[in-house]
Amino acid sequence: MKNGDHLVPRDFAAAVKDIKLAILQARAKAARLANAEALKLYFFVGGYISKKTRSAKWGSGAIDALSERLQVELPGLRGFSAMSIKYMRLFFEAWAEAPEIRHLASVEFGDSAFRHLPSVEICSLPTNGIRQLPTAENCYLPSSELNQENRQMPSAEIRPLPLGELDKDDIAAFFSIGFTHHREIIRFCKDLDERLYYIRACAKAPWTVEQLLQHLRADDYHHIGALPNNFGKTLSPMTLATKAVRSFRDEYLLELVNLDNADAVHDQDIDERVLSKSLVADVEKTIQALGGDDFCFMGREKRLLVEGEEVFIDLLFYHRSLRAMVAVELKMGKFRAAYLGQLELYLSALDATMKHPDENPSIGLLLCEKMNKGFVEFAVRDKSKPLGIATYRTLSSIPKPYKVLAPVIEGVKRVMADNAKGGGK
Repeated sequence: MKNGDHLVPRDFAAAVKDIKLAILQARAKAARLANAEALKLYFFVGGYISKKTRSAKWGSGAIDALSERLQVELPGLRGFSAMSIKYMRLFFEAWAEAPEIRHLASVEFGDSAFRHLPSVEICSLPTNGIRQLPTAENCYLPSSELNQENRQMPSAEIRPLPLGELDKDDIAAFFSIGFTHHREIIRFCKDLDERLYYIRACAKAPWTVEQLLQHLRADDYHHIGALPNNFGKTLSPMTLATKAVRSFRDEYLLELVNLDNADAVHDQDIDERVLSKSLVADVEKTIQALGGDDFCFMGREKRLLVEGEEVFIDLLFYHRSLRAMVAVELKMGKFRAAYLGQLELYLSALDATMKHPDENPSIGLLLCEKMNKGFVEFAVRDKSKPLGIATYRTLSSIPKPYKVLAPVIEGVKRVMADNAKGGGK
C-alpha cells in the first residue's frame, strides 16, 4: 500500500490504533497521578492553614495576604486564591482523622510536615450559624457574608473517622476524583457514609462536576433503593432482585421539566403527554435523572400490538446492567391502584412481543406526583409482574433556592423570559 512517495505496511492501521491507545492510556494515568498528587498537596496546605487560623494565631486577613504573596513568589500560580485556600482547609478538616489519607500525604511531604497539624478537635468548635451543613440558601455565600472573626467558609458537620474505616477501593476512589468534586461533596454531605457513597459513584461513573451536583441535589443517597416494589417476589435469582432495587429511586428530580406553561393545565391526559415530550426533548438529562448510562432510550409512546389491540407505553428504556426493558409510566396527581393493572398489561405485552430469550423479565416503573407509601406497598405486593413506584418533582415544584442552583435549561429560560416580559413582577 502506498501513501504519497512512501510504502505503508499492511499492518499500519493496526499499529496506529495500538499506539494511539497506549498514548491515551498513558495520558489518563498521568492525569490520575497528577490529580492524586494535587489532592495530597491540598490536604497538607489545608492542614497547615487550619492549624494557624483555628488557633487564632492568624487574623482574618491572613489567608488573603498569603494568596497574594504566593502569586508574587510564584508568578502564574493557579488554584491558590484565598477562596481556594479556604476550601483546602475545609477539605483537610473533613478528612483529618482518616489515617490512610493522612499517611499518603505524609509520605509525600514528610512526617514532620504533619507532626503538629491539628487533630479532629478542630471540628468540635461550638456550632453557630455558619458551621452547619450548607443548604441551597447558604452554600454559595459571598466572601462578604463569611464569618467575620476568621472569615471561614461554611463547613459541613464532621465526625471522627474510626481507624481503618477506608478500604483500598475507597482510597483509590478518593484520589481518583477532582478537588472540585470533593469540595461539592463536603458542602452537601455531613455524614461519612454519605460522602463515601458519592465519592465511589463519581469514581465509577465517572461524573462531571455538573452531573455530581445533579445527583447531590436529587439526594441519591437517601432515595436510591427506597422505592416500594415487589422485585423480591417477581425477579430471580435474588441477586437480580437486589440489583433492581438499587437501580431505582423512590423520588426523581426532573429538573428539565416545567409544566407551568402547559396549554391545558387541568387536562391530565394532555399534561402527561406534555411531561413525556419534555423528558424526551433532552433525553440525555432524563437518563442522568433516572440513574445514569445504564439506561438506553428506546422510545416515547411506544406502540405495541397485542391480539389486534394497540397499547402505548409512555417511555421505554433498556437497562444494560439488569438486561431488561424498563417501561416508565407517567401519572399526574396521586397514586391510584388501577395504574398498576395498566402497567402490568404493558409488561406482559413487552415480554410477549419484544423480549429476547436471554433477557430478564421487563420491569415497570410508575412515576406519580404523590403517594401514600404504606398503601402503595400494600397494593404492589401481590402483583405478578416486577413493579416499582416512585414520585417525581418537576421544575415547577422545586423550591426557589434549588431553582437558582439548577442548570440553565429550557424551563428556566421560559421562566426568565416570562419575568422579563412582565417587567420583573
